[in-house]
Amino acid sequence: MNLAWGQNQTLAAPQALRAGSNAAVLFLCITINYINAAMVHTFHKHHVFRTSPRFILFIHLVVNDMIQLSISSTLFLLSTTVRTVSVHVCCLLVVPAVATTQNTPLNLSLMATECCLAVCAPLRYAGVCSVLRTRLSIALMWSVSLLSVLPDVVLLWAAEPPDFRRSRILCNRDTLFRRAESQSRRDVSHILLLGLVWSTLVYTYLRILLVAKAADGAAKKARSTILLHAFQMLLSMLVYVQPMVLQGAGTMAPARLLLLHFLIFILNQMLPRFLSPFIYGFRDKTFWRYLKKNLCGTRSQQGAPPPGRQAKARK
Repeated sequence: MNLAWGQNQTLAAPQALRAGSNAAVLFLCITINYINAAMVHTFHKHHVFRTSPRFILFIHLVVNDMIQLSISSTLFLLSTTVRTVSVHVCCLLVVPAVATTQNTPLNLSLMATECCLAVCAPLRYAGVCSVLRTRLSIALMWSVSLLSVLPDVVLLWAAEPPDFRRSRILCNRDTLFRRAESQSRRDVSHILLLGLVWSTLVYTYLRILLVAKAADGAAKKARSTILLHAFQMLLSMLVYVQPMVLQGAGTMAPARLLLLHFLIFILNQMLPRFLSPFIYGFRDKTFWRYLKKNLCGTRSQQGAPPPGRQAKARK
């Protein structure tokens, strides 16, 4: 009787853990996306934010996070429920997931550059960081991210056998784009991307650090923002080592493997997206004043904040 009870508990434990992890992922996804949606609403409702390159980049990061979080949560739920999906459906999910994942470090590097220009070259800021150039930078960002994955899609339909394209697979990038050429291209793009982003973060931090020694609190707050970007980037980098960690833990018990998968997902998908509202949304007094009214369901006043308060918006 004791042996039978132990076997039943062993079989039931992964199911209970699976249900709990799915509920937690779904709850966090809805909560974070609700906060982000309120930020998007606040941004579009007030003209002062729509004309600021800083907030344009920030709100693009928020929208990018919403897309990425929704798709990654869907993939997580699929991996713990139905487990396999058709190659066509997987391709439709993986391509935007890869593009938005690539966008995150690129967006962070642009935000760090904008922050550095505002502090270190305020006289040139208006000429360099215009609304048009900001939008062109976002378009270029999407082009680079899509070009990193679209060749794999072409290779999938041109080189893979028809039987594979009609099959059902565990939906992730390595399983979908399984050819050696795709793996090599992925590694090269990751190395180039991370090298570019980290060099940008280090350079902008050092520039702001030199200015902060002889400047007011605005430069020091900008330095703190760069550090938060670096921490957010460090968490996002875990997505690149996740396949190796899960592959090395393949001999673990199913319950522990599922728990490890859940914890890694929270660290590299949920937590970086949870930090985005704090870096600019909650730390910026002007934006927070309007956002708080939207979150509480109250009617906010139309129009731009006073010029003096807008000048203090830099965090």
